[in-house]
Amino acid sequence: MAGILGPIAEDLGVTVSAAGQLVTVFALGYALLAPPLAPPLAALTARWPRRRLLLTALAVFATANALSALAPSYGTLLATRVLAAAGAALYTPTANAVATTLVAPERRGRALATVLGGMTVATALGVPLGTWIGRTDWRLTMWLVTALGTAALAGLALLLRDLPAPAAAPGLRDRLAPLRDRRVLGAASTTLLFFLAFQTVYIYLATAISPATGGRADRLSLVLLVSGIASVAGSWLGGRLVDRVGVRRVLLTGSTVAALAFAALPWAGRSMPGALAYAVVTPLAGWAVSVALPHRLASLDPGNAQLLISLNSSALYLGTAAGGAVGSAAVALFGGRWFPLAAAVLALVAAATTWAGADAPRVVRPDAAPARRPLASLRADRPEQ
Repeated sequence: MAGILGPIAEDLGVTVSAAGQLVTVFALGYALLAPPLAPPLAALTARWPRRRLLLTALAVFATANALSALAPSYGTLLATRVLAAAGAALYTPTANAVATTLVAPERRGRALATVLGGMTVATALGVPLGTWIGRTDWRLTMWLVTALGTAALAGLALLLRDLPAPAAAPGLRDRLAPLRDRRVLGAASTTLLFFLAFQTVYIYLATAISPATGGRADRLSLVLLVSGIASVAGSWLGGRLVDRVGVRRVLLTGSTVAALAFAALPWAGRSMPGALAYAVVTPLAGWAVSVALPHRLASLDPGNAQLLISLNSSALYLGTAAGGAVGSAAVALFGGRWFPLAAAVLALVAAATTWAGADAPRVVRPDAAPARRPLASLRADRPEQ
């Protein structure tokens, strides 16, 4: 949606700022509708076979985007974005969880990286493609998303084998039980803080590098394209590093590198070489971290992997939704050049939560089944590694 806010605002008679709330309501809708924050939705689908759940979620997502393309008013368009968020909130965590069940434990990092690769490719190609198609009519972009969602639905229907539902449908109390685990809350807090830091700069990147681009759209597009390509590479790299060196090292190193990049941006953003260097380094570190974050949560309690990955997605989108407000406040407080320093501090706090949470004791319920505890054999999955 980011590249077509101007045409939407002009067509529907609202300000660009109001059109920007379409992004916010999607992010908030995703965060609040994903389990465990939406227990009724989770409980309704808990015993569905995973293949059926994935197909239904994609159908909801594609239908919602078709309704967006047909929306006659701003209010209707807002409502369709919430519906699209519901489909995404069901789909993405389930896809991540399914990916980890289809491979051996030592390849789970790569499996997650493959699923997250769809998000990074969207960053690299979706924004410029959607912007180009929607330059004359923003509704064409929404029809494109509908078509892609329908194609994905057909692909899954043809290629994904049947996957069983969980053996038992946990109740609301069981679903919320992981939230009493200090390590789970710490890991979710790391996700929220890191994406808050990342989005604080990314949403206002044009402002941060305006001295380098001189306000020229072609230069900004080049930086965004390089950033998108680096995002794809970062996701691929993160999956392999998680499997090789462990989750904790990836989180600590990636968060620290991102913090240093944010801190350097006030100077790097003064020239095109500096801006391009930033566009390479930050997504490499950031998307490597984005692979490690759900892996860390899932490894804390493999029996609750899907629930914990859903929690990670909720934290991610809450951070994304808050990034716009925090970035705006930082620009107002520190100015267009220095506001990335706020993101640097947030990234360091995210690294600190990773470090502090590494040795936090895990709360184990007395009645917990052995299969629901972390498996000592999953050495590569343990956050201590």
